[in-house]
Amino acid sequence: MTEPLEGRPLRVALTFDAEHPDRPHAPGVPEGILGVLGDRHVPATWFLQGRWVEAFPELARQVVADGHLVGNHSFYHARLPLLTDDGLRTDIRESERVIGETTGIDPRPWFRCPFSAGSDDPRVLGILDELGYRNVGSDVVLEDWEPARTGPLLAADALRETPLVGDGAVVLFHAWPPGTLDALPAIVDGLRDLGVAFVRIDALERFAGPAAAAPPATEHLADATERPAR
Repeated sequence: MTEPLEGRPLRVALTFDAEHPDRPHAPGVPEGILGVLGDRHVPATWFLQGRWVEAFPELARQVVADGHLVGNHSFYHARLPLLTDDGLRTDIRESERVIGETTGIDPRPWFRCPFSAGSDDPRVLGILDELGYRNVGSDVVLEDWEPARTGPLLAADALRETPLVGDGAVVLFHAWPPGTLDALPAIVDGLRDLGVAFVRIDALERFAGPAAAAPPATEHLADATERPAR
């Protein structure tokens, strides 16, 4: 990553993969995460699995209503290199359709490969490009999906690793682990104490390209709108 421009705070993009969990989890975690982000006026980027959107349409709409950027996280959350070319196109388009019909948002060009599988596969990346997407990776992977990764451990690692990446760091979270919700307030407050400004990925130059579904947002833009009472 590059150093921040003179007079500009270090930028960090928090990203959340919303999917059906295959590990122990507790109800209410996505709602809690949205609450923490809203209370602290933090814009983020959410990659939505199509089947998750079908199961939780109100949550998907709340992500959009709260001003977060929405990307596509596939429909079935399969390892994309295992799919045929036609299978890839069907999976990606079906998720795009469900996201659009449910939220009114076109998730293009933002995509995140499930399990990061396919993020370095020319065939997968070629089909993503054909469909109008680019894969968005991550710089800080906290392995929050592991049950042993408690809130204090996640917070300590995030506060140590994220500043080392520098300006434009992309942090990967998932929207279902209880540890993520437990850690998030300390992560946001701790990074802010270090001078971080939170942004959506469409505010980062390295992801510049076709226009996203909504204009770039920073925490300062998010501050301008009061979050409705829950």
